[in-house]
Amino acid sequence: MYAQGEISGTVVDASGETVIGATVMEKGTSNGTITDFDGNFSLKVNEGTILVISYIGYQTQEVPAQQGMKVTLKDDAEVLQEVVVTGYTTQRKADLTGAISTVSVDEMAKQNENNPMKALQGRVPGMNISADGNPSGAATVRIRGVGTLNDNDPLYIIDGVPTKAGMHELNGNDIESIQVLKDAASASIYGSRAANGVIIITTKKGKDGKVKVNFDGSIASSFYTNKIETMNASQWGRAYWQASVNDGQNPSNNNLGYNYDWSYDANGHPVLNKMTMNMFLDENGTVRAGDTDWFDEITRTGIVQQYNVSVSNGSEKGSSFFSLGYYDNQGTIKDSYFNRLSARANADYKLLDNIVTIGENFTINRTKGVDAPGGVLEHALEFNPNFPIYAENGKYAQALGAYSERENPLSMIDNAKDNEYTQWRMFGDVHLSVTPFKNFMIRTTLGMDYTQKEQRFFTYPIANGKVMRTDTAVEGKQEHTMRWMWNAIATYNLEIGKHRGDAMIGTEVNRQDYKMNSAKRYELAILNTDYMWPSAGAGRQLAEGFGDGFSLVSYFGKVNYNYDDKYLASFTIRRDGSSRFGTNNQYGTFPSVSAGWRISQEKFMESTKGWLDNLKLRYSWGQTGNQEISNTARYTLYKSVVSTGLWGSGQAGSSYDIAGTNGGYDLQNGYVRNQRGNDDIKWETTTQHNIGIDFALLGNEVYGSFDWFNKKTTDILLFMEGIGAMGEGSGRWINAGEVKNNGWELSIGYRHSLENGFSWDINGNLSKYTNEITKLPETVAANGKYGGNGIKSVVGHPMFSQVGYIYDGIFKSQEEIDNHAVQEGAGLGRIRYKDLNGDGIITEADQDWIYDPTPAFTWGLNIYLQYKNWDMTMFWQGVQGVDVDCRGYKSQTDFWANSAINVPYLNKGVRVLDAWSPANPGSDIPALTTSDTNNEGRVSSYFIENGSYAKLRTIQLGYNMPKQLTDKLHLDRIRLYASAQNLLTIKSGKFTGADPENPGFNYPIPLNLTFGLNVSF
Repeated sequence: MYAQGEISGTVVDASGETVIGATVMEKGTSNGTITDFDGNFSLKVNEGTILVISYIGYQTQEVPAQQGMKVTLKDDAEVLQEVVVTGYTTQRKADLTGAISTVSVDEMAKQNENNPMKALQGRVPGMNISADGNPSGAATVRIRGVGTLNDNDPLYIIDGVPTKAGMHELNGNDIESIQVLKDAASASIYGSRAANGVIIITTKKGKDGKVKVNFDGSIASSFYTNKIETMNASQWGRAYWQASVNDGQNPSNNNLGYNYDWSYDANGHPVLNKMTMNMFLDENGTVRAGDTDWFDEITRTGIVQQYNVSVSNGSEKGSSFFSLGYYDNQGTIKDSYFNRLSARANADYKLLDNIVTIGENFTINRTKGVDAPGGVLEHALEFNPNFPIYAENGKYAQALGAYSERENPLSMIDNAKDNEYTQWRMFGDVHLSVTPFKNFMIRTTLGMDYTQKEQRFFTYPIANGKVMRTDTAVEGKQEHTMRWMWNAIATYNLEIGKHRGDAMIGTEVNRQDYKMNSAKRYELAILNTDYMWPSAGAGRQLAEGFGDGFSLVSYFGKVNYNYDDKYLASFTIRRDGSSRFGTNNQYGTFPSVSAGWRISQEKFMESTKGWLDNLKLRYSWGQTGNQEISNTARYTLYKSVVSTGLWGSGQAGSSYDIAGTNGGYDLQNGYVRNQRGNDDIKWETTTQHNIGIDFALLGNEVYGSFDWFNKKTTDILLFMEGIGAMGEGSGRWINAGEVKNNGWELSIGYRHSLENGFSWDINGNLSKYTNEITKLPETVAANGKYGGNGIKSVVGHPMFSQVGYIYDGIFKSQEEIDNHAVQEGAGLGRIRYKDLNGDGIITEADQDWIYDPTPAFTWGLNIYLQYKNWDMTMFWQGVQGVDVDCRGYKSQTDFWANSAINVPYLNKGVRVLDAWSPANPGSDIPALTTSDTNNEGRVSSYFIENGSYAKLRTIQLGYNMPKQLTDKLHLDRIRLYASAQNLLTIKSGKFTGADPENPGFNYPIPLNLTFGLNVSF
């Protein structure tokens, strides 16, 4: 027998950084240790003894012991995600039987998005994110399609506290992990609010080791690159001339300031010889003729700044994490901005020999901002370029004379720039857990989410033109939202031989209250924001306020079972009661079951061990609920109606002056019914089946998963309008309707490292779903609210699909007109519509389904490359085969006048310059006309375009300073990076707009160029 010697060594990661706290064990024994702050270890073993070295996030390695040994651990993304939060508890990923996607927070952070949900766009199969470029970063999230006719937002769980409030108000830099629960088996533990999926967010904690300080800073420039090209003053005058001569009118007969010299050529086609413009646009000489690009005037290069610093520490007895964050986005539309200050403190402490753990997670955030005024981009397109920015009196030039009533876009911005809001949000929890004996734990959590928002809205006078107003007013508004929850859960884990299982039971109470108060007053003597408060006004006044809330009580339980790491099963049940429902159906029960089979662990698969690392088959079935309706849905409601004439609006009473003695003005005050109650409404229920497979090959270098799902929502909650014979306010909430979604999701990746230090990880995802409304009350299905445009029933079709006329080109000869069905307004250069029923006349019967909002598929592709200290990330995201309704802007880029925008003398997009005319017979853009006799603003397939796109969401190049340099500076890490967001868009050649992702007049999605620095010590 020989005495053991002492072996020492070091454990590092692939970049050479020391790994603190790695476990070093003599194989087959309990003899072991962990690495210290410098990654060093020493252990009494003989040389040559096999050591097992492991650490979360790295592949476990077995190596022979050698004096002075250096072990390099390889990253293992699968192991990194091995333990995931699944609802009140954690679970090994290998044991999961539901459809859960785990997001790489490091990759997500590279997009420098204010809202972490926007950064998930294209990263999670089956999850669709839609957002514009608003500086606040607000986004709409949909998981596995649109499943209901009301609220489709998912539920967020942040450190165990549920919320549905905006994620852009919280600091994404504090996030440690994100899990997306997509199927009913994984989400049903949250029962009543899980029908639209659940997103679980865990914030950062302190880790064992020395005190760690991290600093991240970045600054970016934002550019408005997807602008609709509008006409200048000369182009507008030419287009007006063409529209006039097309209609047989003399274009010189105008009071717009244009003068034309024109004639006909040898072919009888009109020719514009010369065009001049009056010096002033009005007879009084108050507005000088200009040539203004309003898009350029209202936009700017935005600046985005972001700084975060955190301090963390941890030991066997507890951990702490503290962070401060600052974010400021000066948007690309002038005077719009979003600003956030945030602070977070997370702590956990273990007491009484680890029997008791107490802790808290708390963040406070102050956000401020000014939103761009509604419709300002549309006004920038429409406001005539002939107008200068300022009139001769130095005030903003406004529409006058024959020009249409539109406010100067810069005036709109200036009048809204003081409408600043300030919002405080406090979010967090305190928790206590007790482990009285091994494997048994009781935990209770008290959480809150409080928001207070204050804002003033200012009304300033407008000095000039048709939109002139003399009113001055201010409205002060306060909103308060309080959400609190308390839960208590007990868990027990048991392992006997090859059997392993755990059980959980719990109860939870949730309460939410909302209050709003506002006061508005007119006639303020001084137009200064320090003075402009309602009490300073001398004129009309109005006070408003209301509040409501709801309560939710829940009981739930879950059992997981694992036999020999091969056969997996899980059962969940939850019962919820909501104050939103009447006593007849206040409670709902939501069960789920799931099973898994790790095929790769079977003996008959041993021959595949050399190349197959993991193969797991999953199935789940479950039900989840939805109660996202009005808090007063079950009540009969009345509203008061007064007739004092306070606002000079005439009679508004609830009674009718049949004698006429008061002239229909000053009548008695009263009440009118606003809604009928319904104590029989009940929970909306979503039932979902999911079949999935997880796989990993070639030493986990190839990895992925595939899921198929069937999702059906029944007893959909909707507001049913009553018929007139039932009297005023006869509408009520009912359960009626069904929606079905089917789809599949695929994710696959490949990672590899070479000995020369070059490595890569390429992963992508692809998903598809179909949507169908399968049941609705006949009157609701036909009214067009959920699709069908009031022409056809939407049942059997996707939600919000549209019916319209079928565009069939334009009439380019009299022969085409003569040979076509009778179409009122048909003429040369006019749109031709298909005669679908063949009756020889174009009527409402010649309409069919033209628009489906569901894409053929969506995808994302992430490419990560690393060579020694350099790394590069490229992330692409796209949508294929989706219809985009372009009617809003195409009515203003392809037509001089149509019934959708039948307002004269607005500016238009430059596409009208290529409109059909006898001199331009090859064009498919309708001929310009001053009068839409062909009703070309009607809903038709002319406005439906292919919105497919591929976007380079992020490309980033980073460099980690050499360790020799950081050591000299007493730092752990210095990283520099440069990145671009939304650098490139590839779109369909048939798409005529600027951005298929954001095709209307929403806030533009900018191109961002970012430079950043990460430092840790």
